[in-house]
Amino acid sequence: MPTVRVLRIGHRPERDRRVTTHVGLAARALGADGMYLAASDSGVVSSISDVVARWGGDFFVQDRVTWRRCVEDWKAAGGTVVHLTMYGLRMIDVIDDIRSHEKLLVVVGAGKVPGDIYGMADYNVSVTTQPHSEISSLALFLDHLFEGKELSREYPDAKIRVLPTKAGKRTVER
Repeated sequence: MPTVRVLRIGHRPERDRRVTTHVGLAARALGADGMYLAASDSGVVSSISDVVARWGGDFFVQDRVTWRRCVEDWKAAGGTVVHLTMYGLRMIDVIDDIRSHEKLLVVVGAGKVPGDIYGMADYNVSVTTQPHSEISSLALFLDHLFEGKELSREYPDAKIRVLPTKAGKRTVER
């Protein structure tokens, strides 16, 4: 399976903190290794880092990233850039080709993304050609990328684990 990192661009701290946190949580839960945030927001970093500390894994969040530099460095290191947008190629038509790459940087925007990203990306991918949430597009993309295998991922270092149950809530804490 490829190494996957998410680049969140267009984040407005006063408006997007909750959504960006959820982008990071979805990325972590569905198989990504980390998230770069093209903004300064210690609240987002702290929230996601707290989840990782309690629920396990080695997912990281790095804020204050310059998006253009991040994309250029990723490509220079041999990585592939996938921009999720409703204007791209249909995901179902390109996911097999994308899956063949070893290092993926998935770009997820907030609001209007810089036009340059369309030319810098190796793939502009549309999960659907309708307006949709960046969280849902990331979740669906990662699920298709990993073919559902991420849904049974275990975190051996987790301090809290959910025990699946038909009704109610059951957890185990270490």
